[in-house]
Amino acid sequence: MSRRDFVHYTTLAGLSLALPFPAPHEGNPVFDGWYADPEARIFENEYWIFPTYSAPYNDQLFFDAFSSPDLVTWTKHARILDVEHVTWAKRAVWAPSIVKKGDWYYLFFAANDIQNDEQLGGIGIARAKHPAGPFEDHLGKPLVDKFHNGAQPIDPFVFADSDGTHYLIYGGWRHCNITKLNADFTALVPFADGTTFKEITPSGYVEGSWMFKKDGKYYFMWSEGGWTGPNYAVAYAIGNSPLGPFERAGKVLQQDPLVATGAGHHSVIQSPRSGKWYIVYHRRPLDQRDRNARVVCIDEMRFGPNGAIEPVVITKAGVGRDPLK
Repeated sequence: MSRRDFVHYTTLAGLSLALPFPAPHEGNPVFDGWYADPEARIFENEYWIFPTYSAPYNDQLFFDAFSSPDLVTWTKHARILDVEHVTWAKRAVWAPSIVKKGDWYYLFFAANDIQNDEQLGGIGIARAKHPAGPFEDHLGKPLVDKFHNGAQPIDPFVFADSDGTHYLIYGGWRHCNITKLNADFTALVPFADGTTFKEITPSGYVEGSWMFKKDGKYYFMWSEGGWTGPNYAVAYAIGNSPLGPFERAGKVLQQDPLVATGAGHHSVIQSPRSGKWYIVYHRRPLDQRDRNARVVCIDEMRFGPNGAIEPVVITKAGVGRDPLK
């Protein structure tokens, strides 16, 4: 049996398959295949990337994941979640976000690309005991299944604040909401004023939110422009609270017509060992015109002396080894 046949067979059998790439390599993209919307995290002394399988919506029916001890050697974990295990999800499964809480890993995702409140879909949750899955539906229904403040329920991101509060930040159609999660991620918790969804949309926001905390400040990042075009980019703002207010500070990631187009929908990680910051994002190779021809790349992200994020230089070289152990 060939390796390709073996992969196909084990996938159909519903097994979680981990296949290392033949040899370590530096450079962008960091692994093979059409993938987008990468969420990077650090779990169990390994870097992990959870991307969208970039394909026509009716073929986006599963998630793969990738792990690495050093940002150079990557292992593929095939089909960590399949819509066969999510009764309400039928198509357009994308933009995963993952967080560990207690003994469980919770994978948030968007499904079905709903266009109004009458359609079934939105943001769901699956959970597993390991970041490579297998993940099972946590609720049996979407957690967010309606439009609130004009935000399409897509592109979830889970932010764990330093006080232990977990927030869900999400939204498409140029609107972004923040809401609080309860202790076991089965429901949303209203804010003190009784509202459940607060809009925190900054100027230029389109989709793909990300938040991190540094030096007591909240850095809110998002994608702007059109995801199918060359003008896709990432901008950011800095606030004193996860609820903002957020004033757009500027653009930090965008295309380089000599390297790649459509650079956007990113995530950010900091190595606890080296202290370096990395931006993990997708872009479109110069020789590709198909909207789903997207690849995952990593470049270093730096800060100025005043805490501002410096414009990221997108490269073909990528980043070097940065082992966690």
